[in-house]
Amino acid sequence: MQPRYNLLFRQIEREMLPFCAEDGVGVISYNPIAGGLLSGKHRATAAPSEGTRFTLGWAGQVYQERYWNDRAFETVEALRKLADQAGVSLVTLSVGWVLANKAITAPIIGASRPDQLDDSLAAADYKLEPDLKRQMDELTQEYRLGDAPR
Repeated sequence: MQPRYNLLFRQIEREMLPFCAEDGVGVISYNPIAGGLLSGKHRATAAPSEGTRFTLGWAGQVYQERYWNDRAFETVEALRKLADQAGVSLVTLSVGWVLANKAITAPIIGASRPDQLDDSLAAADYKLEPDLKRQMDELTQEYRLGDAPR
């Protein structure tokens, strides 16, 4: 299965991931950094930067509907603080969180430049401490509820 899964879209934890884990279905999730929003490079006070997933073709509108809102930006800022405390980038922390879910076989990571891969690849070696994972889970609990667009 290839679902969307990240800290801002956790709906699949309610039924799909438990089913996959129980029945041995591989899960190769996409969008682990929410189209780049979980990189921390975007700001709510500015329009999306040209050339990002938030401005490219018809998909740009879809990404904006999914993630470009005050709620998501507030969550990203809180997660950035946790990443700073942990001494890792927000990307490493976000991809590491996806990898920490035992139902996930692998995340699909994307980059428009080779240097953008560094922090995502670092997540493969990053050990997410249980207390930090708990804090991240609590902070993003509302994203399990099922009200996200598409």
